[in-house]
Amino acid sequence: MDAAIELTGLTKTYGERTVVDLDLTVERGELLAILGPNGAGKTTATEICEGYRRPTTGTVRVLGEDPMQAGQAWRSRIGIVTQETGAFDRLTAREALGHLAGFYPDPLDIDEALALVDLIEQRDQKVDELSGGQRRRLDLACGIIGQPELLFLDEPTTGLDPEVRRRLWGIVDDLRRHSVTIVLTTHYLEEAEALADRVAVIDGGRLVALDTPERLGGRDHDGVVVSFLTPPGFTEHQISLDADPADGDRTSIRTTTPTALIARLHTDLGAELDELTVTRPSLEDVYLRLVSTERVPS
Repeated sequence: MDAAIELTGLTKTYGERTVVDLDLTVERGELLAILGPNGAGKTTATEICEGYRRPTTGTVRVLGEDPMQAGQAWRSRIGIVTQETGAFDRLTAREALGHLAGFYPDPLDIDEALALVDLIEQRDQKVDELSGGQRRRLDLACGIIGQPELLFLDEPTTGLDPEVRRRLWGIVDDLRRHSVTIVLTTHYLEEAEALADRVAVIDGGRLVALDTPERLGGRDHDGVVVSFLTPPGFTEHQISLDADPADGDRTSIRTTTPTALIARLHTDLGAELDELTVTRPSLEDVYLRLVSTERVPS
């Protein structure tokens, strides 16, 4: 099948400033998380895909069409959840969804949509009476009421407490499992790691890295750090290891074979390794390295 999104030679400039310069493909059925610092061009790129901004140069194909030329039939296949909550404060949750459902040829049943986001008990409450987490779940219901093939989520969990955030993760993951293509813009690294099939890091309008969370930026080849309390009289020369300089009372050793290393240490030292830890580079570590490298002046 053709890709859900294809950006080829896409640029967006304002005067002499280029804010987006991208080539990117999003496959159907995948969840792509877009990471990047503020001002990186994430929102501009997604708004071009949604048909709200015109690119300066390049080719944009979303569900096979140019968003700037596509009609209402194309738009009914797209769902959008923006950073701002909807403008239905004096309507009930059910009324707000019912209003939006009228714009789509085959909308979800209103109560089914409310149940999907766990708001069935709040269906007759005014929107401005809902809690922040409930309003965000209603925003998500508004985004999926038309049964979209492609859903854009712009920082959907910003400002929510961890419990509510994880409830929204479950809803988003269920949508992905039902073959909805999702483009998620987020500042939460753990959100990208928990949900994404692939992660795109954008900085300065350009694609810095694109891969699965496990492989992003060579993360799968970075190895792990085995760390333990340094035994009395221990030196790395005892077992021909390239250990990092001792950090206080701890010894840290980077390796790609942690199980073999730990077994060797136990055998050669003839003692248990106290306060043993095995740490892999986090997605945050990799992301910060990628963004910092991109910002280093040439």
